[in-house]
Amino acid sequence: MAEQLQSAFESSLERTNLILKDIEQAYGWPKEQRNQSYCALRTVLHLLRDRMPVQESVEFAAQLPVLVRGIYFDGWKPMDVPVKLNRDDFLLEVRQHFPYDVEGGTERVVQVVLDALSRHVTQGQWDDVKDNMPRDMQRMMP
Repeated sequence: MAEQLQSAFESSLERTNLILKDIEQAYGWPKEQRNQSYCALRTVLHLLRDRMPVQESVEFAAQLPVLVRGIYFDGWKPMDVPVKLNRDDFLLEVRQHFPYDVEGGTERVVQVVLDALSRHVTQGQWDDVKDNMPRDMQRMMP
């Protein structure tokens, strides 16, 4: 049993690191900037989560690694969602919660994280996430 638990944690950590590496590679950041990639991931995940209806949010989370799922649900208040955010509101929220200055600005941060996330869930699930976003946000999504 202990070996299975360790294997599950290791697998989740590996899958989480792949998502973070995808973000870092898009920017050319070294692993030493992991705090930036983590902050970008967390910020965008929380805004996606809060923008979606509860059922869709849960279905999306089910495809994330356990560690990322914990980040995703941290602080979630399902009775307060979905929050209506258009593209500009979404970008403003990212700007307020992502304290780093990066090449390409806030929109690039969002696009990089969305691109990384889209590669780690099924296409059908990603299409469902995209369908729950306003049209101006959908244009930013892969």
